[in-house]
Amino acid sequence: MADSVQLPERLPANASAWAPLREPLFRSLWVAAVISYTGTWMQNVGAGWLMTQLTMSPLMVSLVQAATTLPVFLVILPAGALADMVDRRRFLLITQAWMVLAAGVLGVITLWGAITPWVLLLFTFLLGLGAVMNDPAWQAITPEIVSAKNHAPGVALNSVGYNVARAVGPALGGLAVAAAGSGAAFLLNAASFSGVIFFLYHWKRPGVERAENGRVRDAMRAGLHHARDTHAVRCVLVRTGAFSLAASSLLALLPILAAPHGARGYGLLLASFGVGALAGAGLLPHLRCRLSTDALVSAATLVYAGMTFATGRVQTFLELGIVLFVAGIAWIAILATLNVAAQIMSPSWLRARSLSMYILVLQGGMALGSAAWGALATRFSIPLSLFCSALALLLGIVAGRRYRLPQDLSLAPMVARD
Repeated sequence: MADSVQLPERLPANASAWAPLREPLFRSLWVAAVISYTGTWMQNVGAGWLMTQLTMSPLMVSLVQAATTLPVFLVILPAGALADMVDRRRFLLITQAWMVLAAGVLGVITLWGAITPWVLLLFTFLLGLGAVMNDPAWQAITPEIVSAKNHAPGVALNSVGYNVARAVGPALGGLAVAAAGSGAAFLLNAASFSGVIFFLYHWKRPGVERAENGRVRDAMRAGLHHARDTHAVRCVLVRTGAFSLAASSLLALLPILAAPHGARGYGLLLASFGVGALAGAGLLPHLRCRLSTDALVSAATLVYAGMTFATGRVQTFLELGIVLFVAGIAWIAILATLNVAAQIMSPSWLRARSLSMYILVLQGGMALGSAAWGALATRFSIPLSLFCSALALLLGIVAGRRYRLPQDLSLAPMVARD
C-alpha cells in the first residue's frame, strides 16, 4: 500500500509566522494546549517540591523525573500504532481523561494528607503514561487542523506554545505551591486539560484514512519496516538523535548554573529561553525562504553549539540571559524544522507511528544525554561538560552530511514503500 504524503505549500517571502492563529480551528486548540502545557509545568514544580518535603533522599527526588520519562521507553511505539489504528479524536479524549483523573486523584490525596513518596511516584508515572500515549496522536492531528500552507509555521507555533508554558508554568506553579500547597497545583493541572477536552469533544474531524485493522504488534512492525526502508525517515531520526543527545546539556545543567540567582532568577532564565523561542518562530518563515532545510538545521545547530559553550563561560546574570535568548532562537529553528520533517516523512496512515519513533529518539536522547552530561559535570566540571556538548553538536553537523534532510520540505515528495 503506497500513499503520497501531503506536503506543506511553499511559503511566500512575506509569510507571517503567526498566520496559523488566523485559522479559528488551530487558534482554539493552540490556546487550549498552552493552558494545558502550563498546567503540566505547574504539576512538575509541585511534584518536585512535594518530594523534597516528604524525603530528602536524592534518589527519591531524582525518581520523580524518572517516573515521568520512563513511559517514553515503555509505550511510545504501541501508542503510535494505536493512534494509526483507531479514531485519533476518540483516542485523545481517552488519554486526556486519563490525565485529568490521575492529576485530580493525586491532588485530592495530597490535600487529605495521605500522600507518601511511593504514592507520589505512582501517580507521576500514571500521568507520564497518559502523556506518552497522547503524544503521537496529538502531533499527528496537526495537518488536520491547519491548512497545508500554514503547516510548517503551525508546527513552530506548537513548539512556541510549549516554551511559553515552560517560562510561565514553573512561576505559576511556585506561586500555587506557596499559597495553597502542592495539592492545589495538581488540581489546577487537572483543570487545565478542560480546554483541550472541550475542543476535541466538539471537533468534527474530517474522514481520513486509517491503517488496516489488525494487531498492535503487526502495526508496530509495519512502522519499523517503513523506518528501515525509507531513507527520508532514517535521515530525520538520525539527525534528531544526534542533536538531542548532544544538546541536552544546556537545559539539564541550567538549574545548577542558576542556583546563585535563586528560584526567581532560574524562572527568568527559563523565560529568556522561551522568549528566544518565540522570536525564533517569527524568524523561521524568512529563514526557510533563504536556506534549504539541511542548511537551516546545520546553521542553527552551529549557533546552539556556540551558546552551549558560552553558557559555561559567561559571568553575569545578564550575559547568561542573553545567551539563553539566542539559544532559544536556535532551539526552535532546529526542533520545529525536524518536527515538520517528521510529520511529512510518512503517509497519513503511518504518521503516528513515524512520529512515535521521532518522539522516542528525541525524548530518549534528551534523557540519556542529560544523564551523561550531568555525570561528566560531576566528575570534572560544568564548563568542561558544556564544552564537550558543544563539540558533540559540531561533530553531529559533520556526521549529518551522510544523512541530509530534504533540500526543501515543501518540494520533496516522499512516498511510503510497500
